[in-house]
Amino acid sequence: MRPLFGIPQTANSNTPTSNTDPTDRRINALVRHLVESSASAMADSISVSPTSSLNTDSVFAHVVRAPEDPILGVTVAYNKDPSPNKLNLGVGAYRTEEGKPLVLNVVRKAEHQLVNDSSRVKEYLPIVGLAEFNKQSAKLIFGADSPAILENRVTTVQCLSGTGSLRVGGEFLARHYHERLIYIPMPTWGNHPKVFTLAGLSVKTYRYYDPSTRGLDFQGLLEDLGSAPSGAIVLLHACAHNPTGVDPTLEQWDQIRKLMRSKQLLPFFDSAYQGFASGSLDKDAQPVRLFVADGGECFVAQSYAKNLGLYGERVGALSIVCKNADVASRVESQLKLVIRPMYSNPPIHGASIVATVLKDRDLFNEWTVELKAMADRIISMRQQLFEALRARG
Repeated sequence: MRPLFGIPQTANSNTPTSNTDPTDRRINALVRHLVESSASAMADSISVSPTSSLNTDSVFAHVVRAPEDPILGVTVAYNKDPSPNKLNLGVGAYRTEEGKPLVLNVVRKAEHQLVNDSSRVKEYLPIVGLAEFNKQSAKLIFGADSPAILENRVTTVQCLSGTGSLRVGGEFLARHYHERLIYIPMPTWGNHPKVFTLAGLSVKTYRYYDPSTRGLDFQGLLEDLGSAPSGAIVLLHACAHNPTGVDPTLEQWDQIRKLMRSKQLLPFFDSAYQGFASGSLDKDAQPVRLFVADGGECFVAQSYAKNLGLYGERVGALSIVCKNADVASRVESQLKLVIRPMYSNPPIHGASIVATVLKDRDLFNEWTVELKAMADRIISMRQQLFEALRARG
């Protein structure tokens, strides 16, 4: 056989070697020795490797098991429970009478349009997301005739649902706002403190719910916000307060607005349930529009998980209302620098569904009917639960 790289190959054990030149025999013996030594060394290196299956120590052995998320963990427990008589009271997701997830008819219609549109591609979206989605989202929360929109004082970026919108807004504030203190209601959604703390803000609470009256602690709210330092950020639930379901009246909202503007407190609205609280998209947006109408600045995080049933599509938007168009443009340029190293750009499918529904008059009108039916059913079920509990003492 011809040697590889100038070294004769080792003879097969069945090959006679008596007629082989003594020099060749010595070379063959040397090659065998080198091959066997190499194999032995490799075996030794494998046996002592810290990542070997023979060594149970891990570089992550010090990592402790984290507790389940208090909200999402309920679903984990629900899935493990073998009982046929169970309800998942964790994530706030709408269910049918049969306890099944609901996909709205308008969503199926919009998806059908998208799937059959041969001009659609799967290219990256811009960092700020789908332009039509951003445009329609701003109109939905602020109103199509909003002066802030008409004057180009609003910058809207597509984010990963409400959670991602809050996180992007929080990180922008931590980088560019002079006050890093944010007040959140007590109680509030369990993820709020973590989102804002990890974004780089300091979190404090203001009184909100009064257990003795099962209503709003309005006086406590005013006192706490009144004593907040000038310029502090205040998180406000636009409607359907999570977890209490207690919302201020429109008159109370206006008092909150006047107090916050007098103290130069920065409003940051979390709008996760527009249309779900009352069944009316416009009515549930009134508190936000009150704050925009006075010409002041504010932040709004929107989610389409609940009102369009797009939980798994992670569709949301962050809108920042600024004093003028120039500021809004510069703010948007900095939002890109927050988003780019975080997730680069958002996904296209869910945003395309929302944009299709919002810009098509027929689909939009059908959505408002479906949305009101869901809201009315929720209100009815709550009333029935209340009456059944009261009937049983």
